[in-house]
Amino acid sequence: MSKYKDKNGTTRVGDFLRSINFKDVASVVGNVASGNFTQVIKTLTNSKELTQEQIDKSLKELEYDMREMQEITKRWESDNKTESYLTKNIRPLTLGFLTLTLFVYIILDSSLKGFSVGSEWVSLLKGLMMLAYGGYFGVRSVEKVFKIKNDTKS
Repeated sequence: MSKYKDKNGTTRVGDFLRSINFKDVASVVGNVASGNFTQVIKTLTNSKELTQEQIDKSLKELEYDMREMQEITKRWESDNKTESYLTKNIRPLTLGFLTLTLFVYIILDSSLKGFSVGSEWVSLLKGLMMLAYGGYFGVRSVEKVFKIKNDTKS
C-alpha cells in the first residue's frame, strides 16, 4: 500500500472523489488527514451528490487509507521500541532540520544582496516540508485516535 502513496502522494479516497468531481472533497481529505474518520463516513453516507455505488467505492478506498495509516503507525511504534537514539528521533530531527533550513534560506535571501535561492530549491524544500509536516502531524493524530479507540475497547 505504501507504494500508492509514494507514487501518487495523495489518499485513495481523495483521488476517487476528485475523479468524480465531488464538491466536498477538501473536507473529506482534511478529515482523513486529521484522523476524523467518523466525520468522513458521515459526509460520504449523508451526501445527496453520491450514488450508493460511489459511496461504497469511497468507503472501500477509505478503508485502504486507514489500513495504510495503521501500518505506518506500527512501523513508528516498532522504531520507538529500539534502543537507537537516531531511529527513535529521526522524524523529529528531520522536521527540525527542514524548518531550520527554511529559516536560513529566508534570512539569507532577505538580508544579502545578490543572494537568491533558486526556484528549484524552493520547490524541493516546499515538497519535503509538506511531506514531513503532513506525515508527522497527520499520522501522529491518527496514531492518537487509534490509541484512544484501543484504550476504550480494553
